[in-house]
Amino acid sequence: MPEMGAPLEKILEPKLASRLESIGVTTVGELLRHAPRRYVRQGQLSADEMPADDDWVTVVGRITGSRMIPMRKRSGNFLKVTVTDDSHTYEANFFNARFIQHQLKAGARVMMAGKVKTFQGKIQLSHPEWAVLPDGEPDVDHVVGSAMLSEMYAAEAEAGGDVDPAGFDRAIVPIYPSTKDIQTWNIWSAVRQVLTAVDADGPMDDALTAEQRAARGLISTDEALHRVHLPDTDDDIETARARLKFDEALAIQTVLAQRRLAGRAESAPACPHVPGGLEDRLLERLPFTLTEGQQEVVAEIAAELGRTSPMSRLLQGEVGSGKTLVSLLAMLRVVDNGHQCAILAPTEVLAAQHHRTMRTMLGDLAEAGELSAAEGATTIALLTGSMKTAGKRRTLLDVVTGSAGIVIGTHALLEENVTFFDLGMVVVDEQHRFGVEQRDVLRAKGKDGLMPHFLVMTATPIPRTVAMTVFGDLETSVLTELPRGRQPISTSVVPMGNSSWVDRVWARAAEEIATGRQVYVVCSRIGDDVDEKKSKKSAKDDRQAPTSTSVLDMYSELLDGPLADVRIEMLHGRLPADEKNAVMDAFGRGEVDLVVSTTVIEVGVDVPNATMMVIVDAERFGVSQLHQLRGRVGRGGHPGLCLLMTAAPQISQAMQRLRAVEASSDGFELARVDLEQRREGDVLGSLQSGGTSSLRFLSLLEDAEVIADARGFADEIVGADLELAEHRPLAELVRAILVPDKVEYLDKS
Repeated sequence: MPEMGAPLEKILEPKLASRLESIGVTTVGELLRHAPRRYVRQGQLSADEMPADDDWVTVVGRITGSRMIPMRKRSGNFLKVTVTDDSHTYEANFFNARFIQHQLKAGARVMMAGKVKTFQGKIQLSHPEWAVLPDGEPDVDHVVGSAMLSEMYAAEAEAGGDVDPAGFDRAIVPIYPSTKDIQTWNIWSAVRQVLTAVDADGPMDDALTAEQRAARGLISTDEALHRVHLPDTDDDIETARARLKFDEALAIQTVLAQRRLAGRAESAPACPHVPGGLEDRLLERLPFTLTEGQQEVVAEIAAELGRTSPMSRLLQGEVGSGKTLVSLLAMLRVVDNGHQCAILAPTEVLAAQHHRTMRTMLGDLAEAGELSAAEGATTIALLTGSMKTAGKRRTLLDVVTGSAGIVIGTHALLEENVTFFDLGMVVVDEQHRFGVEQRDVLRAKGKDGLMPHFLVMTATPIPRTVAMTVFGDLETSVLTELPRGRQPISTSVVPMGNSSWVDRVWARAAEEIATGRQVYVVCSRIGDDVDEKKSKKSAKDDRQAPTSTSVLDMYSELLDGPLADVRIEMLHGRLPADEKNAVMDAFGRGEVDLVVSTTVIEVGVDVPNATMMVIVDAERFGVSQLHQLRGRVGRGGHPGLCLLMTAAPQISQAMQRLRAVEASSDGFELARVDLEQRREGDVLGSLQSGGTSSLRFLSLLEDAEVIADARGFADEIVGADLELAEHRPLAELVRAILVPDKVEYLDKS
């Protein structure tokens, strides 16, 4: 029996294996878990939805009409074939069809695949791939068709000897996601050949015992892989999917359980509470009381910092819920114990904001080495890539000598020349902005082989099942309660097609500024030469992509128009660092009324006097990103207002997203909406939209019970057998579902 991780070249002929590689399928396990997109049934042979132009579709149906038609503009004829699958009627046109017209005749049962075009309400396929399928008729005892299908038939004949025509005349036929390079019948042929090879040595070993399967109402993996590709009934499909769904959850949770257990074997510096230390002194100075949620999370983190095994914790919190203060208290405890802390931030704007915020919170407690410093004070250092050489050299010296207790930085912290005296804790802010290798660099900078404690923070709410899957090796803390004094934010969608409404937006901004408040205007792009080249390329790739308003355009428009009398500055990622800092400092001091910005102000920026945000071309942002952005206002004593300007049609998915943001301020609910609309993406990657999902059967949104069950099962097995030496079928399952690069991702994430 071939192993699930075996390359397909060992079983299939090279040309077919190469075609499968074009859709990301390279091993036996990947092919057997390459799920059919849908199934066609005799009497109801294809999906009910209407295909769109340029969709590549596969049709199984019956020819109801076939005739040769003279061409109008040149000599010759073409063959027009009408096919129905009881849901739609398709017209297939074939040129130079003299040799195939006798096969494609009325009454024949056929499979066709090609690009769709609609003309006058009719669905057309121009010169599609085709095959006449056995239909129990005496004159059709084998498959005939175009070159691709003939190759498939020949390959099956070579692999298995005589080919049973009944295999093509099943009550339920799987239809796989196909491309111009590989057709659904090529994939089905490959699957059947691989199943035959697997069956040669009997049923494959199962990761679950018969008792464990019975307790969950699951069939064996061997049965599931056969039924999902060769079902006889709808129940076969459902029972197969249920088992394969559990297998995916189990494979992921097994790797995460291994990592959790391995992490407990590492050593970290124990950091117990130090009475009268910086942590206590900051708490005494706070002009407010921590929320109950903050107190609970501080206690959870404190308990883990006191141990000699490294903390690995994910801290989720709504925008403005006080994550920064919680993380600062944790870091001060580590500093009180004589160690250093590092904060990794994704942008220089956010790093600088953290630096300002923490310096302000600590005051003279962060002024070590200065005349005004309090006794026992520490130093907070800032390290970014754009710093001048002299300043960077001083900071690096403070880091390596240990005089800097807290070091805040961007990717510059990851450079080889950054050496810590005694790194005891790493905080990663907005972790989704960093790759796993980047985060590991800081983890490896501990002293004497000790692993720093690790805290991941995100203001992007993560649904529970996603957190359990992607961050399953981290303990999770959630801050949902907003600190006292935070004001509500009202959100409204403003259609940009109505000029009077657009005028009212800027009039409203002027009114806000007249009362002494400040305003953000956010655009989706900068508008400089680099940006324009990207836009032109995008427009070339997608000719229907609408134009958007840039920061530079909006800045000029507001200066020359409705807000000519107010103090306006702009902010974006390609400004020099000193200019960015100068703009944010001036905005923070109230010397700038309105800042036109890209999303560099998305996280961490805290200006209590900013009460209004206008997001231009709001349809270009994701739901969670919009929620993050609007969290920049309403942070002081005045209510916030967020206006979502959009040119999206009223009936569109983009408008649905914006209406969801308008209607809800619950970040976790919006995160669910975001995930539903963007698709689940590759959960073993960055969770961003697009690409092919690593999960063929498991839904992170719908299968919470399955994921929780798999997690408990994996914990039990791995707790007794970390290397799975006594559970080889489970180890094989992990290799089959999580190919090596994805196992490596989970092992590092």
